[in-house]
Amino acid sequence: MRKILTAVAASLATVMAMTACGSNAAAPGAAGTLDPANPTKVVVGASPVPHAKILEFVRDNLAKDAGIEIEIKEFDDYVLPNEALSSGDLDANYFQHVPYFDNQVAEKGYEFEHGAGIHIEPFALFSDKHTSPDQVPDGGVVALTNDPSNQYRGLKLLESAGLLQDITEDTTALTVTDAQNPKGLKFEETQPEVVVQLLSDPKVDVALINGNFILNAGLKAEDAIAIEAVEGNPYANILAWRKDNTNPGVAKLDELLHSSEVADFIKQEWPAGDVIPG
Repeated sequence: MRKILTAVAASLATVMAMTACGSNAAAPGAAGTLDPANPTKVVVGASPVPHAKILEFVRDNLAKDAGIEIEIKEFDDYVLPNEALSSGDLDANYFQHVPYFDNQVAEKGYEFEHGAGIHIEPFALFSDKHTSPDQVPDGGVVALTNDPSNQYRGLKLLESAGLLQDITEDTTALTVTDAQNPKGLKFEETQPEVVVQLLSDPKVDVALINGNFILNAGLKAEDAIAIEAVEGNPYANILAWRKDNTNPGVAKLDELLHSSEVADFIKQEWPAGDVIPG
């Protein structure tokens, strides 16, 4: 299928990059070198792919020598990992990008911090009916997430693909105007983990799918009919922890996730660019 690469809006990139820089912090409890003979346990919540897979690589290849023991708890949605972190069931989580993190902290009042970006999973537009965005008919149905940070991301992708226009940060699927939506597209909002299931729905023309669910479903970003560009992309996935964290293993894990070994593993595991380090 023909792929259309699109840059995220420059203004958004600037704002989010500034936000990300302001939110980055070294994990509290950092205590220098840990003891491999007496490893510190770190319980981490993660999406199955790619996050848990990356954590498994760290656990099996880097953690022992670094003095940590990693326990991975997998989550299939975007709500429970932050709830589990807030309640103390996790020491850290690794599943979300910076804009989602910021939205959840503002909305739920979580006392969290996060490290620098580890990887990017480009957001993509898929279709079982069409091979390019210009084939989407007037009145076509778009399946997309009901998560605000990712919904805006999806609407901007539709704009760059020529299906919408003049999308602003306060635009949602419910408030998009006729002027912004000249093709009269109809929107089917649902949970992000459900969007990929609607791809095969006969009434759906296109689906905007988050990167980890693309991988979970066995899809490939290279088969999308439109996909985000990586340059200037503010949606880097990060490790998050509570502000009152005292586990020194969290800082060590964040350090390992930014290692050259992990970057090389990501490149080797997803050579087509479904997951990109940095």
